[in-house]
Amino acid sequence: MYHGLFVRRRFALQASFDALMWGAAVVLGTMLRYEFAFAKLEAGPIALVAVVGAATQIGLGRAVGLYIHRWRYATFEEALGLVETVVLVTASVALLDAFVLGHAVPVAAAIMAGPLSFMGMCSGRFAWRFYLERSRRPGAVDSEGVLVFGAGEGGSQIIQAMLSHSQSPYIPVALLDDNLDLRNLRIKSVRVRGGREQIATVAERLGVTTMIIAIPSASSELIRELVALADAADIKTLVLPPVGDLFGSGIQLGDIRPLTEADFLGRREINTDIDAVAHYLTGKRVLVTGAGGSIGSELCRQLHRFAPQSVVMLDRDESALQAVQMSIEGRSLLDTRTLVVACIRDRERLREVFEEHRPSVVFHAAALKHLSLLEMYPEEGFKTNVVGTQNLLEVAAEFDVTTFVNISTDKAADATSALGRTKRLAECLTAHAGHTNDGAFLSVRFGNVLGSRGSVLPLFRAQIERGGPVTVTDPEVTRFFMTIEEACQLVIQAGAIGNNGEVMVLDMGEPVRIVDLAKRLIAESSRPIDIVYTGLRPGEKLHEDLFGGDELAGESSHPLISRVDVPAMSPEAVGLVAGLGTGSSDIAATIDLRGVTSSPVFGPLEESA
Repeated sequence: MYHGLFVRRRFALQASFDALMWGAAVVLGTMLRYEFAFAKLEAGPIALVAVVGAATQIGLGRAVGLYIHRWRYATFEEALGLVETVVLVTASVALLDAFVLGHAVPVAAAIMAGPLSFMGMCSGRFAWRFYLERSRRPGAVDSEGVLVFGAGEGGSQIIQAMLSHSQSPYIPVALLDDNLDLRNLRIKSVRVRGGREQIATVAERLGVTTMIIAIPSASSELIRELVALADAADIKTLVLPPVGDLFGSGIQLGDIRPLTEADFLGRREINTDIDAVAHYLTGKRVLVTGAGGSIGSELCRQLHRFAPQSVVMLDRDESALQAVQMSIEGRSLLDTRTLVVACIRDRERLREVFEEHRPSVVFHAAALKHLSLLEMYPEEGFKTNVVGTQNLLEVAAEFDVTTFVNISTDKAADATSALGRTKRLAECLTAHAGHTNDGAFLSVRFGNVLGSRGSVLPLFRAQIERGGPVTVTDPEVTRFFMTIEEACQLVIQAGAIGNNGEVMVLDMGEPVRIVDLAKRLIAESSRPIDIVYTGLRPGEKLHEDLFGGDELAGESSHPLISRVDVPAMSPEAVGLVAGLGTGSSDIAATIDLRGVTSSPVFGPLEESA
């Protein structure tokens, strides 16, 4: 009842309380001035000054903003406004007492009334705030007790959010943080009880079965370490989204969510040089091949941020183009010429597309990429990944493209598979185009992207949903992982900073054991699922490399992008002659790079100067 009354009459009650504090402060200040000699006190003059102080407080307080909802109640900002008001009122009352009221009370008493009233007003505000916060706290019976890892800004905000909602499903019972300087910290009476090494001990002592990682900027490496400790203690892990997903807003209860693969494998904040990127994209015509694929579609979505004149989306899969249009425009009528159905193996069709759209920037994401299938059908990989890339390079040079970015893969480094060798050839052909044409022709190399077509994650989920077993090639096999969003941001950045003919290599972080990922997904399913090891497939590596054995990584202007030089190879050296078709009989040769044993369809290849 009293809470509702205060809400409805907040400012009238607040002004009345402040006025009362001024009246009381004048009385107390006068008593202090006369050292509690009550015989010297005169009720009439004291009451007069008290009324003057109260009226002045209400008038100046409203002018400053105390009683018109300029600040949130009992905040630091309101306290500063209160200081300003009390200083003005104190000066006004002292001057009126001295020159208008004929020293109704000693001037010293009027001056002392200022800080006394300030203390009374602040005490009232913070007592009421304390009451409100206590009344809003969730009940221990209805809410689950949780550990909060991270005593920084994220931890502070999420504890505040949990304790400010009576219906919160969580109530914080302890804080954990590795920073030794924070070991004596309390946030809303929630005490820091140690670092990560105390997770199991504190959880057992307090009977807690859930931990929230309250660090929006946490790296995937840190999250993996904390999750491993929590799993060992049989504790469920929840997280806050990464900084980029919070859009600058404060952290709320709704931000607490279960762990995702992106948190576990690839969570980094990418700082994009917007000025450099905008320089080559804004107002330009951009073409993306493979626009219906995982990387291509995300590239198209991100490119729209930089206000290009147009984004031409090319793919041979019409259904994939429909899905991309829906994701970008919210409709899928397939009614715009910027959606192009074409195959990069068809050079004349590409020439028609370039003639119509005249792109100045090309992102080449079209490729065949399933390693095992290309081991069985290497000719198909050659037709798309090599012949198709050369077709694009020739047409791009013919139409004076200023920037050409070829999307490559870590399997091109020390290639052992048909996929790796064909993508390595594409890198070398792109380097040759950069050395022989105007414009910048470069490649971008990175590893696996989460959630892409052919990713191991959908396979694991499907196997778990079916009841298992989950198949892993080898208990020691590792792979690099990055989210699609991160990869595409860095690809766009690489196009701005890459030098002609180079391969830009994205920093993929630390490699992750595939079996650890499988165990993580199984743990989340709460089902007894077996893991079966099937052995490495032909052409597959135990550990992927981002750089070849004889490649020297150089720094770029972006901390997450390195650069390497690759040998430039002419189309003739690769076996691509004028008028080359796409039938198996037309495939002349491919390469045995870095001493890697060639597939039977691949003959020797000499590097061009």
